Order: sequence, then structure tokens, then C-alpha cells
Amino acid sequence: MKRKRLDRDVGWCFHGFPYYQTRLEERGFKGLASMIDIVSGERHCWDFEKAGKAPVSEGGMKWLQLVPDGKQRLITAMYKPDGSLSVCYVDVIERIESDPDGVAAYVDKYLDVVFTPEGDAGILDRDELDAAFEAGDITKRQYDSAIKECGMIFDEMCLDIPKTVKRLGEVYGKVCEKVKNGEIPPMNTKYQKAKGDL
Repeated sequence: MKRKRLDRDVGWCFHGFPYYQTRLEERGFKGLASMIDIVSGERHCWDFEKAGKAPVSEGGMKWLQLVPDGKQRLITAMYKPDGSLSVCYVDVIERIESDPDGVAAYVDKYLDVVFTPEGDAGILDRDELDAAFEAGDITKRQYDSAIKECGMIFDEMCLDIPKTVKRLGEVYGKVCEKVKNGEIPPMNTKYQKAKGDL
């Protein structure tokens, strides 16, 4: 299982942009909330049957990342510059940790759920989970736990996508407001502003 930081500091299509992180306890969500403000960069898209070419990163987009209390998941909601949801990608995780600088990190447990507001929905990387189990990299308990969490994510988030989009939008709005009001300062004060960092 790989360990990854929520500020996406390495191994991603972008890095080094303003990163915000807080504990959020609001109606509808309790847990860790973070945001990456992609202030500049070229447009990158993922292809979907219903949504077509959906942007996942470009200047002006924001990534809202949520780790709900009591769940083994990291929700990454990718918002367009106009504030509408483009893609939601949910990682099944083993656990959440914190680095010495305070930035949260997660241990990825292979399976992912992805959906779009237009109605695309699917489960990814089952082959990676199976391979990890067959190689002895994870236990039967971890394997079964990943399958169970993935099923719960799909049922809770993809069976009524409009409801999920609305709920995520409410949390997104609250985090954006707190950032704007200075209630959540950036954890990194130096960031890449030049176009082409994506």
C-alpha cells in the first residue's frame, strides 16, 4: 500500500499550490477537510461516457478533499473555476496519518470509486487489490475491508448522485468561505504561480 500526502507534493500532475487543511464539524459532515487551490496551469481532462471530457486540473480549479470520521475513504471533489463539480474520485484507504509539518497523509488501499454529476459511476483498480492480496502485500482482513468499504461508498454516493453533488457542494461552500475569511490559513506559504506547472 502506498502512502500519499493530501497536499499532493509528489507523484501528481501538479504540486506546490496553496493547501488548506482543517477539522470540520458542520451539519452533514464531520472529519478532516482540505483544499488545494490550483491557481495556474494547463487544462487536463479525463474521458467519460456521459460527461465527455471532464476537467480534473486547470488554473482556477479547486480540489476539496474529505476524510469523514469513522470511514475508510478519501473523497476528492474536483471543482471547476465556475464552482461546479467536475469529477469526484473516492479512494478506499487503510488509515489517515499526519506528517511532522501537520499535513495529512493517507495509506491507499487500491480500490477507487469515480463518478460525475452527469451520471457516470464506476469502481476502479480491483485488479490491483486482487494482485496485492495474491502477492501477500495485504491480509484477508484488509482485502475484505476494502471490498466492503468500496461497496458502501458506491451505495452511499453513487445511487443518488444529485443528492451527493448537493451535499458535497454545501461542504465546498463552507470550506471556501472559511478560506476566504482567513479562518483556514494556507499550510504552505510558497507556491508555484507560473503557467505550465501542471
